[in-house]
Amino acid sequence: MLTEERFNAILSILEGKKAVTVQELASLLEISESTVRRDLNTLSNQGRLNKVHGGATAKKSDSGVISTEEDIKTKSTHYMAEKERIGKYASTLIRNDDFVFIDAGTTTEKLINYIPSTSKATFVTNGIVHAKKLIYKGLRAFVIGGELKLTTEAIVGVTAVENLGKYNFTKCFLGANGIDKIRGLTTPDIDEAILKNRAYENSYITYVLADSSKFNRVFAVSFGAMNRTCIITDKLSDEEYKTYTIVKEVGE
Repeated sequence: MLTEERFNAILSILEGKKAVTVQELASLLEISESTVRRDLNTLSNQGRLNKVHGGATAKKSDSGVISTEEDIKTKSTHYMAEKERIGKYASTLIRNDDFVFIDAGTTTEKLINYIPSTSKATFVTNGIVHAKKLIYKGLRAFVIGGELKLTTEAIVGVTAVENLGKYNFTKCFLGANGIDKIRGLTTPDIDEAILKNRAYENSYITYVLADSSKFNRVFAVSFGAMNRTCIITDKLSDEEYKTYTIVKEVGE
């Protein structure tokens, strides 16, 4: 892993955890503790994090806007049980005559685990892992062409958006990094935001699959308004969101 890649990975992990130890970073990134300490010193000198004894804490943004993102491996370790429940419920919304888009992401991936192999629906996805899972289950699936983004294993870019624009979906299932009453649905990556927006615009019904940690967070790019979606989450701590759109809670 190159130095700048390590820096980005450390900052992404901090964005999610807010605080992390040297040992945790060494384990997650599969590098030595001495390398972690050296990287933390550099990032601290650059003003990109707060170095503390035994680790680091995230540096709070004055704007409240988040511009970094964890890689797919790190994301997959967060809120695992909650994502399973969200995916399981979302699978019950798919009918045999549906033409479905499934967004790349760790929560939308769980949805595929619960789609019956006997389903007659047709699926389109920009997720590499998602496409494999759909095909291995014997489901009819298409993967759009475009640029592959390594950190999220998603296909994005101009070509991907053009390909997606040819389709009209009965339902789409999107992931979101942040959900906010004012800024709506957000993500840190411009290319992913454009693609999500195209799927959102080309779908009769849009479902957003997001665990409770995504609420009251704003990332750099907005891709849709809440009032045109149904949000499926594990639990909702702020009931005011239900005045903006339909929110389905699937907690234990």
